[in-house]
Amino acid sequence: MRYPEFLPKNGTIGCIAPSFGCTTEPYRSLFLQAQTVFKYKGYQVELGPNCYKDDGIGKSTTPQACGDEINEYMTRKDIDVILSCGGGETMCEDLDYVDFKQLKKEAPKWYMGYSDNTNLTFLLPTLCDTAAIYGPCAGAFGMKPWHPALEDAFRLLRGKQLEFEGYDLWEKESLKTDEDPFQPYNVTEPKELITWTYDKKQKWARTEEKVKMEGRLLGGCLDCLINLCGTRYDKVERFNRRYEKDGILWFLESCDLNPLAIRRALWQLQHAGWFDTAKGFLIGRPYCGMDPVLGLDAHEAVLDVLKTYHVPVVLDFDIGHLPPQIPMITGAMAKVDVKGNESHIAYKLK
Repeated sequence: MRYPEFLPKNGTIGCIAPSFGCTTEPYRSLFLQAQTVFKYKGYQVELGPNCYKDDGIGKSTTPQACGDEINEYMTRKDIDVILSCGGGETMCEDLDYVDFKQLKKEAPKWYMGYSDNTNLTFLLPTLCDTAAIYGPCAGAFGMKPWHPALEDAFRLLRGKQLEFEGYDLWEKESLKTDEDPFQPYNVTEPKELITWTYDKKQKWARTEEKVKMEGRLLGGCLDCLINLCGTRYDKVERFNRRYEKDGILWFLESCDLNPLAIRRALWQLQHAGWFDTAKGFLIGRPYCGMDPVLGLDAHEAVLDVLKTYHVPVVLDFDIGHLPPQIPMITGAMAKVDVKGNESHIAYKLK
């Protein structure tokens, strides 16, 4: 696994829009404010040509223009790290224009984003053996003040921190509006981690005891992963073989999927062999999957499928669309400890 150089002092942050750009409120104001903050902290900011475009379908502009922007900024020598402007709907269409063979030859560069950005944060490690960061997009850094999760993500980008704790509260309803775009995360909901594992008697049960997991971290937004499964970009079987001794620690979260769709998605990845070397699962709070469908809730949808692997499953972990989120280094080795509602993750870049 290749690990990029971290953002140096007075370095350059590149921003690109392979998914949605920053053309509407509150995203435009947040993105402008984030640039101001980065510059105040002493960093340069280079904007890709698509950051303020909105002529695309489910993203900033045409798939080719987005792919060209990725190729250019991932290989530019004067840019140290790259942040995505935001998520969206159709970043998958960019992939036909991304030169993954060339990216594998180039010096690696950190790319950070989440949601639709799974299309890069997942494929960079599985296609190019290049680690990436599943974390906040550029505009989030425009909020006032920064939530500790943003401080964590920015310290990671600078190589100042490789161990992270979970957060006590999470946001169910955002207070951001077009007129008041800089509101911080509205963290009102107490976090409740739900951990299931097999006990010493091989009984599948929920536990409050300390659970430890270790493996090579891989995952992202389930909505995007099922879209990639079975395509020519699906090299998970090869990745599993290459890192079989490490095993895979999967992190998964969802955006638009309801509980039944989550269940179907996990079934699909299961039968594609993606989870064959799983060492554990970290499941984020589902953005649209909170309400039961036909009597099935999101927790049951996950547990019924994943219990077959006889590894720990942690539900409602701090990742994904209901912030705050721990920055996840896809491709890195990770040790995760969970006890009750407390969690700790430590990365090893090997």
